[in-house]
Amino acid sequence: MKRALFIFLIIFIVMQFIRPDRTNIAVEKSMEIQTPVEVRQIFQSACYDCHSNETRWPWYSEISPFAWVISNHVTQGRKALNFSIWENYSEEEKKEHLKDIYRTVYAAMPLPSYIFAHEEANLTKEQRSTVRDWTGVRAK
Repeated sequence: MKRALFIFLIIFIVMQFIRPDRTNIAVEKSMEIQTPVEVRQIFQSACYDCHSNETRWPWYSEISPFAWVISNHVTQGRKALNFSIWENYSEEEKKEHLKDIYRTVYAAMPLPSYIFAHEEANLTKEQRSTVRDWTGVRAK
């Protein structure tokens, strides 16, 4: 039992030296998405940590293996949609992203694992409706 615990401890310590990238690229405000204040507040509380270059890295993102999972979520989130580079998207890409926002704000986002650690990101029905209305997308 002691040997197994010792091996586990050694592995855990070695894991701490394998650091994922946690870079927040400087945000050029002219490239950011422009929204009304209420939509911006919703995005900042529920979306920006994974979908912008303004990620607030929590203390536990310093501890592996949590660091790896969180870094992967942020990387994938930024790849899917990055509000910090909105103006780099083509008009067609913007339309697609707005459709995605419209669809996912009710069904899939924010992720339950994110809400577990960030209760303020658990959007109300009214907040979700505000975002959906802002997208300008109409249900089919």
